[in-house]
Amino acid sequence: MKQKKSDITGNYKFFVRIFKSSLIACIIFANSACCENNDTTTFVTTSEGEENFILSASGKSSPLYISSEEYPGVIRAFRDLQTDIGKVTGVSPHLFTDTLPAEKQVVFAGTIGKSPLIGKLIDDHKIDVRDISGKWECFMIQVVKNPAPGIEKALVITGSDKRGTIYGIYEISAQIGVSPWYWWADVPVAHQPALYVLPGRYKQGEPSVKYRGLFLNDEAPALTNWVAAKFGMVSPSENPPIHGGVANYGHEFYEKLFELILRIRGNYLWPAMWNNAFNEDDPENARLADEYGIVMGTSHQEPMLRAQKEWDRRYLSTLGRWNYVTHKDILEEFWREGISRNRNYESIITIGLRGANDTEMMPGGPEANIPFLEKIVDVQRKMIAEEINPDIIKVPQLWCLYKEVQDYYNAGMRVPDDVTLLWAEDNWGNIRRLPTMEERNRQGGAGIYYHFDYHGGPRSYQWINTNPIPKIWDQMSLAKQYGADRIWIVNVGHFKGYEFPLEYFMSLGWNTDIHRNYNIIEYTRLWAERQFGPEYSGEIAEIISKYTKYNGRRKPELLNPETYSLINYNEAEKILSDYNAVVARAEDIYVKLESEKRDAYYQLVLFPAKASALVNELYITAGKNYLYAKQGRSSTNDMAVKTELLFQADTSLMGYFNRSFANGKWNHFMDQSHLGYTNWADPPFNSLRAIKLKKIEVNDSAIMGIAIEGSENVWPGTSADAILPEFDAFNQQSHWIDIFNKGNKPFNFAAETDDRWIQLSESEGVVEKDIRLRIQVDWQKAPEGRSVGKVKITGADKKVVVIVNAFKPDGISRETLQGFVEGEGYVSIEAEHFTKKTQDGGSRWIKIEDYGHTLSAMRATAPVNDPAALPGKNSPCLEYRIYLFSTGNIEVEAIFSPTLNFMPGRGLQYAISFDDNDPQIVTLVPEKFNAQNGNRDWEKTVMDNARFSVTNHMIDKPGYHTLKIWMIDPGPVLQKIVVNTGGVKPSYLRPPESFSRLIDSKK
Repeated sequence: MKQKKSDITGNYKFFVRIFKSSLIACIIFANSACCENNDTTTFVTTSEGEENFILSASGKSSPLYISSEEYPGVIRAFRDLQTDIGKVTGVSPHLFTDTLPAEKQVVFAGTIGKSPLIGKLIDDHKIDVRDISGKWECFMIQVVKNPAPGIEKALVITGSDKRGTIYGIYEISAQIGVSPWYWWADVPVAHQPALYVLPGRYKQGEPSVKYRGLFLNDEAPALTNWVAAKFGMVSPSENPPIHGGVANYGHEFYEKLFELILRIRGNYLWPAMWNNAFNEDDPENARLADEYGIVMGTSHQEPMLRAQKEWDRRYLSTLGRWNYVTHKDILEEFWREGISRNRNYESIITIGLRGANDTEMMPGGPEANIPFLEKIVDVQRKMIAEEINPDIIKVPQLWCLYKEVQDYYNAGMRVPDDVTLLWAEDNWGNIRRLPTMEERNRQGGAGIYYHFDYHGGPRSYQWINTNPIPKIWDQMSLAKQYGADRIWIVNVGHFKGYEFPLEYFMSLGWNTDIHRNYNIIEYTRLWAERQFGPEYSGEIAEIISKYTKYNGRRKPELLNPETYSLINYNEAEKILSDYNAVVARAEDIYVKLESEKRDAYYQLVLFPAKASALVNELYITAGKNYLYAKQGRSSTNDMAVKTELLFQADTSLMGYFNRSFANGKWNHFMDQSHLGYTNWADPPFNSLRAIKLKKIEVNDSAIMGIAIEGSENVWPGTSADAILPEFDAFNQQSHWIDIFNKGNKPFNFAAETDDRWIQLSESEGVVEKDIRLRIQVDWQKAPEGRSVGKVKITGADKKVVVIVNAFKPDGISRETLQGFVEGEGYVSIEAEHFTKKTQDGGSRWIKIEDYGHTLSAMRATAPVNDPAALPGKNSPCLEYRIYLFSTGNIEVEAIFSPTLNFMPGRGLQYAISFDDNDPQIVTLVPEKFNAQNGNRDWEKTVMDNARFSVTNHMIDKPGYHTLKIWMIDPGPVLQKIVVNTGGVKPSYLRPPESFSRLIDSKK
């Protein structure tokens, strides 16, 4: 049966096109049909069909049935489905327990081994659950004929365990059009007059990653202030000790979060902990988490299910911070109480010990700390066996190798085999370590602690989403490939604002196989479609992708007035135009959207794009203020005023989000400061204190100044000639000349040239403050070879001559070129634009779409057990054909993502060569690289979100050459290549891509 365009999109409809043949095979209209482990099938439709199950039609919804013996969390989720069907159709179904409704079609839900009805369906061979029984978090959804007397059809939702059933229930909710973000992001529910389920059997699970969670951290001020405003404060108490001024992160808050986690297929949570204690602030928290089906844990620094604040409230004023050396007995009793209190709830117990407030346990490094830490682990494990289960391997535990704790592991410390090793990335999204072949055989397995937000050096980033999902795919797909798949947990800071990357992270953890390097853009489009409908989904996806890409290349907190070049490659102007184009498109769609979609659209799309653009414009304008002050422009003061106005606009935008938007529902989420950084820590409030705006005295007369592209100098006043960057017939550049006023009185200018091939955007005019002339070359009139021309500019009784160099080689042209070509002293190449690609067995270069600063990226990939490849023998190679006019020594700068050497005992290397020359082996990251604060190389790399590798080569003759990039180790992600023949000028994004004709390219 062919579905109509109006059919409801399933939770993973975005993969239908990619796996079209799989989908066709899966939708078979028979009760025995089975869609095996396919997260891509859409089985809900609005089209009537003879074999379809009627979920809701003709003003009536089929009733729901569940056993009272079922898990309370499953019953609760089933009630959510009841509500969701009512939201979509306007008709809520009746929910029955224990007594079957007298209807022809009924929705059943139940867990294997828990629901008597499901048990009977199994015994009567009405459903076959052998492929999910006993497995982790699996579910099956099936239309069953004649399941019970008097019932013609049932839609049966069956789970292998509690969460399996819950996920199956929420899969129905998603497929009928209820977004997981209906509450947290105000995503409206589209009305549908009828809903049907296609016949067949649909199955999902087991998940790729067993535990998939989030960590509420760095939650103050934004989330904490919002919680305090919405839910009030925790009542002070003596037992347990709770002082005043604690925001009420109680069950009313956590219920909303628990439900969201389940709807996006998560199952694990580290709760807010800066000033809160999950178990003590509200005794209902832990019980409800277990009822909902959320596995609870505590952060990397809080062992044995005890919050740091639980210690601080009891002992900080008398004993100080926890310390095992001085407070051994008290600390052990404190731990015992924690695990005993939560023994009946599903938890993962953090073991080990770090110092309070995310510090090392005690001075002395591994030598001093390891003996104590090993003793502590032994004590903790004994307690767990005594208080929870003598068979300790049945109690999930983790040891988080965060910061200096990884040094302990590297120095030889080990924990028992059943404990999960939770490897931490570098707080900036770059995985530091993945399991070896031996470690992949550990019973406890391994996991990853990841960050979308970070409070720490070299600079905190806590304000807005800066996490492009192509990077998440790159790093977390490596984690899965190398066996770090027991636990994935991500620090989401104050939570709101990270909706899109969080859902992607959880979806990737649920099924890594369906998320590939080549369907990231389509994921984004269909995520947008699920929130806002199909009409503008492509445009919305592009907005989301672009603002996160732009934020990812330089986080807003790291910007300064000098970040982007104002004089080279039109870089700053391009940054502004790119952001402004995104905002213009976002605002245009906002106006077109139905009013009920606008609140969701504003917070998920328009606001982050607009806020990010505003901050970038502020810093670029401040940069102009600095530059113009050096040049003596009268517009210097205008740029200072504009910067201050942009700061006011930022303040107004944050205020609007907090107090006006959505009637103030999300007030305080923009309390997080983002302007005014002077060190690593976020400033107490937004300010311009880090930007020293310049004010100058302006002469009352008219004084002409000339500035040109590629220089900060001013003419008249500079002894060197004013020479524009070279023009060439391939790249056909446009360069600029600024005519500006150093005084208050306007003046007339005239620009002329005696060379007919030089084209001016203007030849005369009046200069009030600044006028930019665009200079181009008419290549039909330009002579062959190298030509020199002049532009003469007069005004305010001054004359300046600007020299124009043009290059139109004979023997090769745009039409005959095959490959890239040198221009302005460089060749700039996007990594995906190779001429040829070779692979060796499972080792190859793969394109990660939309990854990196400018276009996309190529990642070196190999089977996990493969040794380093040998360039020229078994090494996959990317080849780039380029035409060079220059000879002699040249530099090649290869721009990579900041991937770390995640394989122990190996650095991260690649090789590079020209033509048939021997490859140069280059170490991107040495074997014992320290990815922590204090390592200036690491700090620069994460701030730039790129690693720059420079090699030198000798070119003996002009003409065609082949640049080769060889794989040695898996992991390096190549974004861009710049061949510098002597003309590259400073810029953040490096020169734009050179002209090319890739006729024979095989991509």
